[in-house]
Amino acid sequence: MRIVFRPILLLASGLLLSCQLVAAEAGWRQLRIPGATPDAAPTVVALYYPTQATARTTAMGPFTVQAAIQAPPEDKFKGLILLSHGIGGTELGHSSLAEALARDGYMVAALRHPGDNWQDQSLLQKGPSVYFTERPRQVSRVIDALLQDPQWKDRIASDAQGFRIGAVGHSAGGYTVLALAGGQADLSRIRTHCEAERAADPIFCGVSRNAPSAATPPAAAVLPSLRDPRVRAIVLLAPASVLFTASSLAEIRVPTQLYEAEQDRFLVPRFHAEWIAQNMPSAQLHRIPNAWHFAFMDTPSTAIPTDDGDIRDDPPGFDRKALLVRLGREIPAFFDKALPEP
Repeated sequence: MRIVFRPILLLASGLLLSCQLVAAEAGWRQLRIPGATPDAAPTVVALYYPTQATARTTAMGPFTVQAAIQAPPEDKFKGLILLSHGIGGTELGHSSLAEALARDGYMVAALRHPGDNWQDQSLLQKGPSVYFTERPRQVSRVIDALLQDPQWKDRIASDAQGFRIGAVGHSAGGYTVLALAGGQADLSRIRTHCEAERAADPIFCGVSRNAPSAATPPAAAVLPSLRDPRVRAIVLLAPASVLFTASSLAEIRVPTQLYEAEQDRFLVPRFHAEWIAQNMPSAQLHRIPNAWHFAFMDTPSTAIPTDDGDIRDDPPGFDRKALLVRLGREIPAFFDKALPEP
């Protein structure tokens, strides 16, 4: 019996292993999630997810997506990862990272933040209280919508703690996901910081100066907690963070991976990324040598001007493509460890 049965077992296990080794591609769809009120703008979301369909290169404005458009998704995802772009950004600016996460088995929901994107920058004009409150709430509303939709909810893996959900944010998106993890903003810190360090952090302070009421924050300068306990792990890419209180950072317990662009002029690291590192001992800090602020974004095909020059530009000798390949390995591995499958 054993002589006959063993080859069958070996064949069965080999077939199982070969199925497990079939690599997924990234699928892509666009969703429009209604605003919180009937007159509020919808949130446009790009979904990247694992699929067995063939990925193709598709130009979408100045960015390129390497995915199977409208492809059928896999039956199960490792988890859900929210992706929050920076000020005036786009849901497509970190496609290579989202695609890497999808190929690793995650669904990624990349927001186009209403009122703070390349088409509409009205949110900042409503003042810092609204801006820094609404951005995290927009992400929470996307989580709400996806977890209420059986097409997606039933595919997102869960465990004893609930759904396995993480978040990635760049620049103002870094602020956004850190607020979701429990960081609490004190708007008076912007005024104090810029009075003392405007010359050293001129772009951040210039943006703040142009926002109504930035110079004289309201009496209730400490914003209410925007923590979303469903977000269980975060990655911060050159985050805006000088406005967080040290005490709230010290209390954050979710696994956190932090990337700093060494030559960042948009959000000078010693005031932002390193403020987090000083107050969150558990955060894993990765300093990227010779990098500017936009090194974490895909390189667009046309010029996109900012207060810190063209998004396409890098310092002499810097290899953005190599960094993006590295992030495509490290960030999925981080979430695999932080959100382990049972």
